[in-house]
Amino acid sequence: MLEVTVDLKVHNSLDSVTNISNAVVTTGTFDGVHLGHQKILKKLNKLANYCEGESVLFTFFPHPRMVLFPDDHGLKLLNTLEEKKERLAASGLDHLIVHPFSPEFSRLSALQYVRDIMVNTLSVHTMVVGYDHHFGRNREGNLELLNEFSQTYDFGIEVISALDVEEVNVSSTKIRRSIGEGNIHLANEYLGYKYSFTGEVIEGEKRGRLLGFNTANIEISSELKIIPSFGVYAVNVLLCGQSYKGMLNIGVNPTFNNEHKTHIEVHILDFDSDIYGESLTIELVKKLRDEKKFNSKEGLVQQLNEDKRLTIETLR
Repeated sequence: MLEVTVDLKVHNSLDSVTNISNAVVTTGTFDGVHLGHQKILKKLNKLANYCEGESVLFTFFPHPRMVLFPDDHGLKLLNTLEEKKERLAASGLDHLIVHPFSPEFSRLSALQYVRDIMVNTLSVHTMVVGYDHHFGRNREGNLELLNEFSQTYDFGIEVISALDVEEVNVSSTKIRRSIGEGNIHLANEYLGYKYSFTGEVIEGEKRGRLLGFNTANIEISSELKIIPSFGVYAVNVLLCGQSYKGMLNIGVNPTFNNEHKTHIEVHILDFDSDIYGESLTIELVKKLRDEKKFNSKEGLVQQLNEDKRLTIETLR
């Protein structure tokens, strides 16, 4: 579990925001809270400390693409909202504002966005923005316009340069692609932590126990959560405050099934307890192999034993 370093104050609307002292504000979806985001948050906290103020992230839910393209957003996320809150709390952030994103909000002009939200509601002291920052209806606002507003409404601007962004060389899109391709090592490098997902243990077809490899079948709690490509993975399994080693299979069980339903199941090493209904968190460490179909049960068991050996070696 993450170590939470501050008492993060979460606001589910602007109505609950009051008396933020010298607000140092940045904005964005911050999906993944990856190394690039962490660099921004570090700067945000440093500036807030310098002006004896409080750091603020203004973000949105649902994700804007879900609202603007409801029938074709094709969206899969790195973090659920709860996971994002946990990551942000560990970053030292003071305030998280999760503003409901709606068609009406998307139509706010650049002026309305800055004047009504940043100035009149948040009493912004300093805005921290990227060098290519755009805001307001149809992304009409840019850095030049923001500089004009800052002079009119008397707040500061701290720009994250292209050099700073490129130095980290990471994006949520790159991480999603890496996970989708099963390149967990690269995804974890970009994130600065192990990618994980959480789900409930449900009853499966119980084939694993016939093979000598009991598995916990997992139902993911969020349909928007990105799931890695089909295959076998070395993982850490977090259950009831304890961490165990495990090997995870994602796929359609082609040796036994002709159906196309995706199954997510984990064999927890040195573990034999009834955990139906429990919540598991899976931390992915490395992809061991792609899913494949075996001609016999014996061939599958032989491969599972090799997978177990590689899992132990990987997680040593």
